[in-house]
Amino acid sequence: MTYDLNITFDDNLVTGNKTIDTQHKELIDRIQNFVIACQNGDSKVKAIKLLDYLNEYTDFHFKEEEALQEKAGYPEREKHYEKHEEFKKTIQELYEYLQEYEGPTDRFSELVQKNVIDWLFGHIKTYDRSVAKFIFMKQNPDRC
Repeated sequence: MTYDLNITFDDNLVTGNKTIDTQHKELIDRIQNFVIACQNGDSKVKAIKLLDYLNEYTDFHFKEEEALQEKAGYPEREKHYEKHEEFKKTIQELYEYLQEYEGPTDRFSELVQKNVIDWLFGHIKTYDRSVAKFIFMKQNPDRC
């Protein structure tokens, strides 16, 4: 079975914070490149390199987002940080999966769909929108 893992950044994922949205677009582009390589049956080595590429940007993005939360005094930043840590564990599990098998499999695609794409989209639509809204309200108190 082949999974349709075509993902794009669209209006449903906009938080309203330019920095966060720009980084989410880049993150989703990297996930899409990773997914394409997996669907094309690319080698284990290429899949691992693209997972490295995704992991590197995820680390960068999470640090940036956490710094924004810290600077703004976001009250839920500890809970948000825990969610980021959850995602980092997922990336490590994908590395472990690739080590066990010859390359990306249908099961691997299923894990990517559930634990990367679905998780990220849900996270953006809830946690990240909450952060963006908090920052906006803090920067624009006259609009409250």
